[in-house]
Amino acid sequence: MAGKKHDLEGMEAVNSSPLMPMFEAFRDELDEHHDRRERIIKASRDITALSKKIIFSLQRVRQLQSPIPPPIQKEINARYDAIKELFASVAPDLQGLNAWRYQQQLSSGCQEYVEAISFQHYLETQNLITHREAQDMISGGVELAAEDYVLGLFDLTGELMRFGITGMATGGTLPRGSGNDGNEGRDILADLRSLRTSFESLDTSSSSANWSPLKRDIAKKVEVMRESVEKVEKAVYGMIVRGMERPKGWVPDTNEGPERGREPVESY
Repeated sequence: MAGKKHDLEGMEAVNSSPLMPMFEAFRDELDEHHDRRERIIKASRDITALSKKIIFSLQRVRQLQSPIPPPIQKEINARYDAIKELFASVAPDLQGLNAWRYQQQLSSGCQEYVEAISFQHYLETQNLITHREAQDMISGGVELAAEDYVLGLFDLTGELMRFGITGMATGGTLPRGSGNDGNEGRDILADLRSLRTSFESLDTSSSSANWSPLKRDIAKKVEVMRESVEKVEKAVYGMIVRGMERPKGWVPDTNEGPERGREPVESY
């Protein structure tokens, strides 16, 4: 009985301590922080998944500087609407200093979203989307960090590589814009090389924040970007070399098989 009485007296003393309200406030603040953080992480993952689906749909496009075909546009519009709702749902959690406090939790979703909208913008205009244009496509007042914008453009080179190689495989030529006054426009390899030059000249050494996504991921992003450009260069080189090795008027063996009667094939 004496032990229980001593414990009760100790609990009463703790509960009556003037420090208790302060620590209870700390507890509530930490609980709120963790709940907010989990909501943002979940929204970021959902934005990433929807953005990837938009990119998959856009890879079915076959022409540059043309409107997105209506069936594909209908698909991606529904996903854009879902992404806007996700941004709006976490916007209250990202006001003021919280926009930077939770930037890392939202970063991957923002990068994937920039990759998706910049890919569509390029397909329609053969130009890069600006930071302001990308910011305007994020609802709820969520701030798009410059680092996430740049890293999203790094990832864009991978999609341009896939689009270029698919175009060569299905159409036999490198995708190219329409140009002005009837002139031949730029091809996708010229744009990829221009991006490579710009990215390689990017200086991140002045950034003092070691946690910055740009400073943390820049080396790997540059390596992947170079590999993407080189893949297109090698594919174009192979296509040209095969065309040069194939003489004008070349036809396959027509002695037997389904090739009989086919017209002569011009070289590239």
